Amino acid sequence: MKVIPVIDILGGIVVHAVKGRRNEYQPLNSVICKSTYPVEVAESLKALEFSELYVADLDAITGGCPNFSLYKKLANKTGFELMLDAGVTSIEAAKKLFDNGVEKVIIGTENLLSKSFVANAIEFFGSEKIMVSLDLMRGRVLSKFEPNKLAEPMVLLRKFKEMGVSQIILLDLEKVGSGEGVNKLFLKEVIAKIEARIYVGGGVQDIKELLEIKNLGVFGALVATALHSGTISPEKMKQVGLL
Repeated sequence: MKVIPVIDILGGIVVHAVKGRRNEYQPLNSVICKSTYPVEVAESLKALEFSELYVADLDAITGGCPNFSLYKKLANKTGFELMLDAGVTSIEAAKKLFDNGVEKVIIGTENLLSKSFVANAIEFFGSEKIMVSLDLMRGRVLSKFEPNKLAEPMVLLRKFKEMGVSQIILLDLEKVGSGEGVNKLFLKEVIAKIEARIYVGGGVQDIKELLEIKNLGVFGALVATALHSGTISPEKMKQVGLL
């Protein structure tokens, strides 16, 4: 299982994301890096021997313009393979992300206007380049393409699978930054019923939980708060074969 560090960018700096309450996010306070500048935080994470980096550009996700020059700096200066959520809803926007150093574009359901965009993106770029993030809040899917902005998670996951999606992130926004633990019951159900590479984010507690979800068959775990607080250390990860 891959452990992938996360940086959330809001107002041009790295912030500590907590439970999806973006108006309350504070600048990152990390044992890994004293800076909040995204490139410097990423360089500190790269020095710990991580190879991939998940970036959420919350400025773009909430309606602002993607920071293409920053993405290029992150890729070129750190050498990370970037997986990026910038709220893209068009092939043209996704193409520009790839042109600026992004390795994998994340299509988040929170910003998705039409399910057909997922199929179009898979057809245009291929399933290795596109990841779909199932953005969850209180067990329901955040979306803009359903009348009530909610959808049944398993129904939607099956639809994505039919479209050729092979990489899925289960992102529980209500648990982000909480350290409350991931929803293992839902995780087990998804792994049992959906044949895809499953990544999980939101609430990862500690090394013990990382090992538990690895044993469940999770392909990748997204970690931020536990890493920046020192609860999960690279040294401990190396000891148990997670880094």
